[in-house]
Amino acid sequence: MRMSRRGLVIQARTRWLLVGLALLFSLVLLMYLLECAPQTDGNGSLPGVVGENMGKEYYQALLQEQEEHYQNRATSLKRQIAQLKQELQEMSDKLKSLQEKKSPKVNGMNYQGTKEQASNDLLEFLHSQIDKAEVSVGAKLPSEYGVIPFESFTSMKVFQLEMGLTRHPEEKPVRKDKRDELMEVIEAGLEVINNPDEEDGQDEDDGVGEKQLYSENDFIEGYYRTERDKGTQYELFYKKMDGMEYRHVTLFRPFGPLMKVKSETVDISRSLINIIVPLAGRTEAFAQFMQNFRDVCIHQDKRVHLTVVYFGQDGLSEVKGILESVARETNFHNYTIVSLNEEFNRGRGLDVGARAWEKGEVLMFFCDVDVYFTAEFLNSCRLNAEPGKKVFYPVVFSLYNPAVVYANQDIPPPVEQQLVHKKDSGFWRDFGFGMTCQYRTDFLTVGGFDLEVKGWGVEDVHLYRKYLHSDLIVIRTPVPGLFHLWHEKHCADELTPEQYRMCIQSKAMNEASHSHLGMLVFREEIETHLRKQAYRTNSEAVG
Repeated sequence: MRMSRRGLVIQARTRWLLVGLALLFSLVLLMYLLECAPQTDGNGSLPGVVGENMGKEYYQALLQEQEEHYQNRATSLKRQIAQLKQELQEMSDKLKSLQEKKSPKVNGMNYQGTKEQASNDLLEFLHSQIDKAEVSVGAKLPSEYGVIPFESFTSMKVFQLEMGLTRHPEEKPVRKDKRDELMEVIEAGLEVINNPDEEDGQDEDDGVGEKQLYSENDFIEGYYRTERDKGTQYELFYKKMDGMEYRHVTLFRPFGPLMKVKSETVDISRSLINIIVPLAGRTEAFAQFMQNFRDVCIHQDKRVHLTVVYFGQDGLSEVKGILESVARETNFHNYTIVSLNEEFNRGRGLDVGARAWEKGEVLMFFCDVDVYFTAEFLNSCRLNAEPGKKVFYPVVFSLYNPAVVYANQDIPPPVEQQLVHKKDSGFWRDFGFGMTCQYRTDFLTVGGFDLEVKGWGVEDVHLYRKYLHSDLIVIRTPVPGLFHLWHEKHCADELTPEQYRMCIQSKAMNEASHSHLGMLVFREEIETHLRKQAYRTNSEAVG
């Protein structure tokens, strides 16, 4: 009688397992049919302007983009199927565990207890890795060389510092493991947002309508970096097309499964940026800067204040005239001009500009007149600086001399067409620390710039080191929306040997890429070769 009753129990559990398998494969089949169903477009027209004569390259790029999209979706489906299989296996394991309740004990503890203790120990270790990493609290570092910079990415591209001879400043992830990693991270962030825990402090409904769900199309940008003895940190940002609120998710992979660190809503709709520009002369460059400022800050962003700190009297009236002209044409009056009758000192100018603000706390962007930025960068500035916690040190993409880059053209193209991330057009200026976003209170707390430093470059590094020695987190990453426009450099004789060396090094690196500099160095040899080739061709024709 006992064996018969036990057999009935096993038979019932087997039947339940078969039902689970049937439901699983039904769900997989339904997901496959939904994904493979053809999508319809309301107007059925191709992207682009109606009647526009699209070339072959456009359609090839469009087909490639669509193919990559479907490959990503297929990868996502495979991953979800694997997860469902894993859940089914877990259900099966639970059934088996019911039959092992009377398993033999090991050292006074049964087998199930041993497994639970091992699981708890592993979880404790993984959380200790998060505590050791520079995720929630900044680490005090000895110098600027101790910083582990982030690399930034979107759903299609990665912007990277380490290039070597084969990689590019901007490229699509070529290796499959890197593509799968980034897609997994983006989807894990979506899972955190769409299925929040109670600890996240987010109401799933808020009592008004349905819960707003996010998709991979809402992913804006992300940053990641790896501490080799701890794990990989991911900072992810999502936003709906018609909204101003960003969802920020921090994930950490401690050389194991992804672990959620936090999930929060970041509202930047009222975050004002005080853009501080030190200037002396260079009125033509300032006029070009104000054209970009008008397009990005006045017409698009509309949440900025401009502070210009001008040194000397030569050119001051022209600068004031440019500002007044923009104010009349756009009704923009959120600007301040501070005049200093002394020799130019960038650190001094930024320090004066920061202290000239009298309206309490404000986010500051230390900028130069040769910098071109986008509205997306201003939002990155807001998202990556936090008073008392984080400062943002983006890596600028510095453009080479357009006369060298576009030597095969009669004239260089307009500036807007030069803003591309390619090896022969520019480089990530990872040795420059002048462009930064930080809150005024943090700047004053660390003591601001070292005003004893005169001349070129060193004052930026000194301020950067102050933050490295503090408890604040330094976000260091290349960003796609920040460019340094090429301009002629002059290294003054008054500079110290160290400053002069840095100036010459910067001048050389700003001129052209390795290949273009090589072409300039070997120009005479190339021309001699071409003359010989032409002579040989003519001789053969005559003969």
